[in-house]
Amino acid sequence: MTVAEVIPDPTDETRGFKTAMRHLAAAVSVVTTGRGESRTGLTATSVTSLSMDPPALLVCLNRQSSVSSVLLEHGAFCINVLASDQLHIAEHFTGRDGSRGAARYRDATWQQMPSGALGNPGALALIDCELEEAIDRHSHTILIGRPKSVVIRDRAEPLLYWHGAYRMLSSLDRVLTTA
Repeated sequence: MTVAEVIPDPTDETRGFKTAMRHLAAAVSVVTTGRGESRTGLTATSVTSLSMDPPALLVCLNRQSSVSSVLLEHGAFCINVLASDQLHIAEHFTGRDGSRGAARYRDATWQQMPSGALGNPGALALIDCELEEAIDRHSHTILIGRPKSVVIRDRAEPLLYWHGAYRMLSSLDRVLTTA
């Protein structure tokens, strides 16, 4: 086993933190919001459950993102938890290919959710949320969403992000633990 130590650089206080966060594997989701030509969205790995009673989840969104103002105005969003065969959707919603707003929805099928946001029927899960609260902290807004509708796709593998790259789970012969 090799152990790498990150020596803090006094001119870059975030280097060690960034390196540590690259070790945190995460599900890849696309957060969609808006309607018509004002619809937009982004690829996110910062989505997590907050509580079961009442059901609520958290999404962290950079305040400088073009999606931020649309989401706050719309007051609702849909979390599309992507399957391993949806890498192309994740890539469109990063915006690295230059696509913005409604153009990010190309090359995929979408359905309107009760909130008005769009969900992809091929996603592992669609969690349509009403925005309950938005809390500004540092460079991001913490969004608290209340699920209003949930759609689940059975028998598909998740798309993951780890060490700066998209990944897939390998098929496992046995379950290591059960919850």
